Amino acid sequence: MPHSHSSAPRGRVRLARGASPWLLPTVAAAAVSLTRARRSGRWATVAVPTTALAAGMLWFFRDPEREIAQGRVISPADGVVQSIMPWKDGRTRVAIFMSPLNVHVNRAPLAGTVTSVEHIPGGFVPAFNKESENNERVVWHFDTELGDIEMVQIAGAVARRIVPYVPSGTKVEQGERIGLIRFGSRVDIYLPEGVLPDVEVGQTTMAGVTRLDRD
Repeated sequence: MPHSHSSAPRGRVRLARGASPWLLPTVAAAAVSLTRARRSGRWATVAVPTTALAAGMLWFFRDPEREIAQGRVISPADGVVQSIMPWKDGRTRVAIFMSPLNVHVNRAPLAGTVTSVEHIPGGFVPAFNKESENNERVVWHFDTELGDIEMVQIAGAVARRIVPYVPSGTKVEQGERIGLIRFGSRVDIYLPEGVLPDVEVGQTTMAGVTRLDRD
């Protein structure tokens, strides 16, 4: 089954939904400081860091179009596979660590229906820390051809806001954008019993492109 449903040509980059609260103030500050720097040398010292911050925000909140790969389960996140752990119920948890340099828009790992989107309050320790399992998070469940699939977006030390794009009851295509985590964070995907991972710890993943399971 082909999964080519990008709304724009491959390679095109847009800004992520949910970026405005962070992006607009920094871009506005950069614009003001650059304008005033032309008239005052003092403003030039302000313009440099504000412009660098605005450029960093634009880079962080980039949301490139992707040619969605084929496969039963594809990665919901850009990042690095942090751990692969067998679960007591027979599932396998694949944890993907996202650094601030990664694209932070998450995508649906399979086609199906979102059956629940649950926000769970918690702490904000670094996402690579074991204690991050108690962090602020959003737990997703999808009804798919493989049954119930669970995915968890975990906020990190800086990523104190998770922005779901779709509510419970929404039908999604594989690779469709479903949410954003601001700044460094983690995404866990639970492969159902009998589905074996085809990635390794330390492997780089790309949302909508990297296949997580093997035939």
